[in-house]
Amino acid sequence: MNLDEIKKRLDKLNNKGGGGSSDFKNNFWRPPVGEKSVVRIVPYAHNKDFPFSELYFYFGIGKPRMIALSNFSESDPILEFATTLKKSGDKENMELAKKLYPKLRIFAPVVVRGEEDKGVRLWQFGKIVYEELLSLAVDEEIGDYTDISGGRDITVETVGPESTGTPYNKSSVRVRLKTSPLSSDSATVEKWLNEQPNPEELFKRYTWDEMKSALEKWLSPEAEEEGDITSEPA
Repeated sequence: MNLDEIKKRLDKLNNKGGGGSSDFKNNFWRPPVGEKSVVRIVPYAHNKDFPFSELYFYFGIGKPRMIALSNFSESDPILEFATTLKKSGDKENMELAKKLYPKLRIFAPVVVRGEEDKGVRLWQFGKIVYEELLSLAVDEEIGDYTDISGGRDITVETVGPESTGTPYNKSSVRVRLKTSPLSSDSATVEKWLNEQPNPEELFKRYTWDEMKSALEKWLSPEAEEEGDITSEPA
């Protein structure tokens, strides 16, 4: 047996999407706080026409993070419940619905300059950075910054809570004026274009029943704490 392959599969099974597994560290890149990083967004192997992946997640409902089943056009109990609350028109229900709706996160395949030996990793960011990157792409003076021969590197600067005044980090992006090739080595370019992680496969997909159970516990945490019966016969 190939022990490296076994360890790889074991990491994948145990990866809950955001834990400390080697799978997570190898596949994701997080901008260091208080520093400037230079990255190159590369053409996406899983969608040649668009380098970004839009995925929705639930945070803090039973698990630190659960990928929404609606990403895969499947029935999603949490989204269905939130939609029902919103349609009720009741103010309190609508406020609860806002907390339940999944949050958008975007992923882009990047090569980090100075860390090219680590290959293509996924950079995760929110709506503000996403809008900036989309705006840069449609700017006639910039164009396709993912082009492998005449694209542009991007400087990413991230500041922490002490600068943002919130509990969160904040990143800003600036495109380099000078164009450059992705790499001068054609074999390396070929490898980067084909060997890329797929974000849809890196997060554990919970079943409909598991997500419904997580929602019920989130809505009534005191029931479990008091030792009440949390399930009834069908």
